[in-house]
Amino acid sequence: MTAPAGGPASSGSPDAPAGGSDAYLAASSRLLTEVIAGARGTWPRACAWLIRLALEAELTCFWESVSPPVALCRSRRAQLLLLPRYAGPATGLRAAQAWAALSRAGHHHAYELGLTASELGNLQSEVQHIVALLRTAAVKNGQP
Repeated sequence: MTAPAGGPASSGSPDAPAGGSDAYLAASSRLLTEVIAGARGTWPRACAWLIRLALEAELTCFWESVSPPVALCRSRRAQLLLLPRYAGPATGLRAAQAWAALSRAGHHHAYELGLTASELGNLQSEVQHIVALLRTAAVKNGQP
């Protein structure tokens, strides 16, 4: 099995797409920089979900390489609770905060405005940085 662009080879989990986190981040960049026909009004939430999927895909790759039993856990909250132990406290906190912010942004709230392109761009940059930190942590843990 070849390794996806987002990290190590996947065991076929539905959370690890063929393109990995890099593909999701590229798609979110496209939503942030281009006008997509038919996406008027829905693009901020779609972008938030793509960024969150990028984080989740990288978490899947990280756990599959560092601790496969954790990768089998279907709860992202549980995975995020364990992350500081394996990737460091700062990385764990940043990943949990980004995941929570993206989860909230992806749901419709009638009484709130969606995130702006600038806010989504900041979250995207944060997730890109977290992806790099997770890849470095996987190498430090003796995994490819």
